[in-house]
Amino acid sequence: MNLPNRLTVLRIILVPVVVLVYIFPYAQAGIEPRIFTFDSVNISIINFIVLAIYLIAAFTDFLDGHIARSRNLQTTFGKFADPIADKMLTTTMFLLFISRGIIPVVPVIIMVCRDIVVDGCRMLAASNGKVVSAQMLGKLKTVLQMCTIALILLNNLPFELWGLPVSELLLWFSAFVSLASGISYFSQLKDDILESK
Repeated sequence: MNLPNRLTVLRIILVPVVVLVYIFPYAQAGIEPRIFTFDSVNISIINFIVLAIYLIAAFTDFLDGHIARSRNLQTTFGKFADPIADKMLTTTMFLLFISRGIIPVVPVIIMVCRDIVVDGCRMLAASNGKVVSAQMLGKLKTVLQMCTIALILLNNLPFELWGLPVSELLLWFSAFVSLASGISYFSQLKDDILESK
């Protein structure tokens, strides 16, 4: 297994690590995580730890793609596992936030449904011998999701100090871009999807 694939596997392994750190019953275990206060905003050290793990995982996403392209180490496993690792990471984070009542469920449903549609489109394209490259909207969606997750873990700092709901706006904008990206993929392959033979 080459280095880019190892980084992809590492990203997948970090998903359950993030879950464990985030939902571990610290109070029942007699552990009181430290709370940091920034003006009127409180952030648990757990959020900082999860953010650090998430940023490491997100960096491996950039790194494995860069190494694979620059060293010509692209493999079938990498093409298969890399997008799965990305979606596992981001979707897991959003589900954790929903479980705590931090974010609404609707934008996450939109993003998850988009991923299902795009994956279906890609599988259909592959069965017809077509390669569907990543689109700019898809890349923008990923960047927006990463920024949204980081801001939510930081309790919307520094914008919360000024009363600006930037993390919430970014979440809905991510859902909008995600939906637009899904429509774009569908339109690109609609002839294959709707063929009647």
